[in-house]
Amino acid sequence: MAVSTFARKPLDPHRGIFPVDRLDALRETSPQTRALTDELIVLAKRGLPAMHQNGFFPHTMRLITKGDERTVRPEGDSLRYAINCGLGLSFISEAEQRQILGGSSARDVILATAKRAETSDDPGAVALAAWTAAEAENIFTARLFERLTDLLASRQPVATVDCSWMLIAAVAARKLGDTYDLAVMAKERLMAAQGAYGLFPHRLPASSNGKLRAHIGCFADQVYSTQGLARFAVAYQDQAALVAADACGARICQLQGPDGQWWWHYDVRNGTVVEGYPVYSVHQHAMAPMALLDLREAGGVDHMGALVKGLQWLVRHPEVSEPMICEQDAVIWRKAARREPKKAVRALSAVTTALKPGLHLPGLDRAFPPNQVDHECRPYELGWLLYAWLSGGVVANS
Repeated sequence: MAVSTFARKPLDPHRGIFPVDRLDALRETSPQTRALTDELIVLAKRGLPAMHQNGFFPHTMRLITKGDERTVRPEGDSLRYAINCGLGLSFISEAEQRQILGGSSARDVILATAKRAETSDDPGAVALAAWTAAEAENIFTARLFERLTDLLASRQPVATVDCSWMLIAAVAARKLGDTYDLAVMAKERLMAAQGAYGLFPHRLPASSNGKLRAHIGCFADQVYSTQGLARFAVAYQDQAALVAADACGARICQLQGPDGQWWWHYDVRNGTVVEGYPVYSVHQHAMAPMALLDLREAGGVDHMGALVKGLQWLVRHPEVSEPMICEQDAVIWRKAARREPKKAVRALSAVTTALKPGLHLPGLDRAFPPNQVDHECRPYELGWLLYAWLSGGVVANS
C-alpha cells in the first residue's frame, strides 16, 4: 500500500499526550474560534431537550413553516442517534444530563440503547452501543462484541463507517474483555482497502459498492477510519496504523475547501474530490474535530489550523446568506446543498469519474448552485459536538 511509504519516527511509548484539554488547545490557535465553539456547546445543551422523548431520540428535527407560524418538529426514531447522544451527554455534569433528559441520566440512555442494540440488525448501531458502554460506563457488552467479531470473521462486506466503529469499540473495551481479535480484524480490513493517497472507500471491500461507486468514499469514511486507526496506534503501539491515519488526515486537509469546507465525496484512486456538496455542518463542528484531534493526540500531525477554518465556515459560508446556526430554535441547520433533484450531481459525478478519474461535466455549479439550506438538525449532530470537544478522545482510551 502506497501510504506505508510515508516516513514517521517510531512511536515513543513514554511520550506525553497533549496535557491541555481540547478547548484550551483550540484557544491557543484561535481565541475567536474557541469562543464560537463554547457557544455551540451551550446551544447543543439547549437544543437536545426538545429532541429527547422518553429515552428515545428522533431521526431528525425538521423546520415546518405555515404562514407566520414556525415549529421544529421531531420525525422518526433512531437508535444510532440515541447512542450518540448518550455518549456526548456523558461528558457533561449529571445535573445537566438530568435537566436535558427530563430526570434521566446519560447512563440510563446508554444502558437502554445497549439493550436495544442486542436485537438490532444494524451493525453500526451495535458497534456504537458497544463503544459507548465501554468508554462512558466501563461496561463490557459481551453479546454485542460477540456479534461484531462473528461479522468480521465471516469476511462478508461491511460499511467502512461500521468497521471503523467496531475498531473504536474494540479499543475502548480492551481492558474490560477480550477484544483484541476484533480490533486486529477491523484494523486490517481498513488498511487493506486504503488507497495510495490515504483515502478509504465507502464499503469494504470497495468492489462491494458496485462498479460505478467502488472508487468513492464519503467524508464519514475518512474521519472514522482516521479516528479508529489513531486509537489503535496508541493502544497497541502500532506504527503502521498511525501512518495510515496520518495519510488520511493529511489528504482531507489538503483537499479542504478555500472557506474551510469539508467536502463530501472523494476518489480513492487518485485522492481528489468527486463531489463537494452538500457541506454538512456536523462535519465542520464535530466529525472533523473528533478525528483530527484524536490523530493529534496520538502523535500524528497537528491539523488545528484546518479545524479552525472548518469551524469558521459555520459563520462565514459563501454558499448561503442565511445563518447556519439558529439560536431561536437551538439547532445548527444540517447542510448547505445544491438546488438539484435527488442528488443528481452526486450520481452524475460518480458515473463520469468511474469512466475517467477527474472527469466532471462542465457547468454543474451554474446549473445546480449550492445555495440551499437544509432546515433540519439530527440529534447525533449535537451529541457528536459535545463528544468531540468535551471527551478525552485518545487520552480517555489510552
